This record gives sequence, structure tokens and C-alpha cells, in this order.
Amino acid sequence: MNTINQTIMNEIRLLGFQDFPSFKALFLCLLLVFPIVTVCGNILIIWLVASNSSLQSPMYFFLTQLSVSDLIVTTTIVPNTLYVIYNEGGTMSLSACIIQFYFLACSEIFEFFLLSVMACDRYLAICNPLRYSSIMNPFLCVKLVIIFWLLSFSVELIVIISIIQLQFCGPNVIDHFFCDYVPLLELSCSDTSFIEEEIIILTIPLSFTPFISIVVFYVYIIRAAIKIATISGISKVFSTCSSHLTVVIIFYGTLTGIYMLPNKKKSMIANKIASLLYTVLIPMINPIIYSLRNEDIKKAVKKNLGKLTE
Repeated sequence: MNTINQTIMNEIRLLGFQDFPSFKALFLCLLLVFPIVTVCGNILIIWLVASNSSLQSPMYFFLTQLSVSDLIVTTTIVPNTLYVIYNEGGTMSLSACIIQFYFLACSEIFEFFLLSVMACDRYLAICNPLRYSSIMNPFLCVKLVIIFWLLSFSVELIVIISIIQLQFCGPNVIDHFFCDYVPLLELSCSDTSFIEEEIIILTIPLSFTPFISIVVFYVYIIRAAIKIATISGISKVFSTCSSHLTVVIIFYGTLTGIYMLPNKKKSMIANKIASLLYTVLIPMINPIIYSLRNEDIKKAVKKNLGKLTE
């Protein structure tokens, strides 16, 4: 009978972007500039909504929560990624790796729910405007956000509890710039089939159901737009929804590329690039998308700048 020497692993080495040594300076610059823009942009959104009575509506309240989610992603991933890229690889404890994955996954789950309720908000505003204020009241909005955050942290805790029960015995190398669940499971010498099935079961209500609801809401919105006789009316409907729809397409498109395409059909390099887009680029462009295409935000910026310069 063969025996295998298994050493319990407490430290993980992240390789980062060693495949692109000539692009090290570029990655460092991007990871210094993009997070600064991300933090400033998302804090600006939160500040504008909190300080302007004209932005006290469900849509902008949900937008502030999207900013909070993006800030969690940025602060969870970017600092350690900078360290890993600068040193051409870096180490972190197994517990820190699991915690990093936990907060990233929680923000992903929360964003699934949030984008769905934002689509519902647009549907009610366009298709049922007379009852919009009574249905989408401030109490309901706060209640929904609290429920979404609690669900996100609670559901992901189930996965984390399963992961920490695994035995990790090496090799302790992850060919990535952050800790994700697939690389984590590959480091385990335990049977991970149960966790993989658990994640698949949880994925259906947490990602597909919100996506289907978004599609349904937009079908009704498109039907309502078609019934409008004037071109200006149709244009107003789609301009109201365009920012949200753009964020949905980018968010789901990127996550599909990372998690749902079979591993055989994508290289690790492509996976890293897609992950970089999700963890660094999307949190930065979300406030830009809403700011550039929203007249209320532009007016609030001018108003607040005017107060500061007085």
C-alpha cells in the first residue's frame, strides 16, 4: 500500500502576471490609476445622492449601493494584487485567501440581486408610473437592500464553511492574482465534489433567477416603448434604461467568461484578463456610465461644485 506524504498548507503563493513580464510597469500603472478613479467616482456618487434632494429616489439609492459593492471589490482585490505584481509573485495565508474570496463572492451575489431590483424599479417607473411612488417607497428600498446584503453574506458563508473543512496539502501555488474558488479547490487534497455541487445548486437562484427577472422586466419595458407613438417618447424610455442595461451586459458578460465557459475553451491568460476587467475595470466604469448618461447627476455635480467654490 502506497502512502503519500501530505503536509498541511497554511500559506499560498500567487503568481500574478508572470506570463507578461514586459507589461509589469503597465499593470502597475493601471492598478494605481484605476482604483483611485474607482474610489473617487463611487464616493462622489454616494456623496451626491446623500447631499442632493433631487436625487432622493429609489434609482439613486440603489446606485449608491452599487457603488458600495464596487468599493468592496476594489479594496478587497487591488491592494494585494499590486503587491503580487510588483514582487512578481506574492504569498498570503490560507485564511486571508479564503477571506478575500468571501468578500469578493458576497459583492458578486449582492450585485446579482441589486441589478434585478434596479430593473424592477425601471419597469415600475415606465410601465406603472401612477403606482410607482406607493410601491417603491423608501422603506421598501432600505428593506430590500438589507435583505440582499444579509442573504449575500449568509449564503456565501455556507460555501466558506464547506471550504474550511477541506484539507489543503499543496502544491500551494495559484496561477492567478487573487483567490477564487476554482484555484482554491484545486489546492485541496480532499474530495471537493460536494462543494462543487453545492455551488452549482446555489448558482441557479443567485445568478440565473435575477438574470431571468431582468430579461422579463425589459421585455415589458420594450413592449411599453413600442406602444409609445412618438420617437421622442421611445428615446426617453431607452435613455432612462440605457445605463442600467449597459452595466448588466458588462457584468453578466464578464462573469460568464470567467465562471461559466468550460475551462478547456479558455486559457489561464484569458481568464486573468477577464478577471482583471471584472475586479478593476467594471468598478471604475459603473459610476462613469451613470454619470455621463444622467442629466440629474451632472446637475448635482455642478450644484455641489458651485457650493464649494462660494
